[in-house]
Amino acid sequence: MNHGGAVDATDARILLALDEEPRATAVALTERLGLSRNTVQARWSRLERDGALGPFARRVDPAALGYPLTAFVTMRVDQLRLTEVGAALGDIPEVVEVYGLSGDIDLLARVVAADADDLYRIAGRLHAVPGVERSSTSLAMNQLVPHRLTPLLERAAEGTGRRRG
Repeated sequence: MNHGGAVDATDARILLALDEEPRATAVALTERLGLSRNTVQARWSRLERDGALGPFARRVDPAALGYPLTAFVTMRVDQLRLTEVGAALGDIPEVVEVYGLSGDIDLLARVVAADADDLYRIAGRLHAVPGVERSSTSLAMNQLVPHRLTPLLERAAEGTGRRRG
């Protein structure tokens, strides 16, 4: 999640092209974007190295792997065990993301499950993690806005950058 440097308009154009055609080669991007092959290859490598271009697994739908249910679990944890809790959550395959939060809730985990019984089993594993004091699970009923960055990439490709207000 840490990106070492800012994405400029040229980087954003490369990322947009890869979003539209994930299997594109450097040569295809060169032709499409009107950039030199060395420029495309160097920037593509830097985007991967710096974490701006995430792993392919991010695009895989958990339902295709047999996990059609998504739930969000908020947790309060013993603050002195936060790192230990994070590591333990990372050992549970069905926990696909965990965020540290400010405020009354310490962690937000996105978990996937095969069905309600499986979600119950996973919740039991989460509660068994030493340092988890309290949790609340909410089942995702519908995804109203899927994960997307295209509008932000388009803005960056135009060179307008971040907008406020």
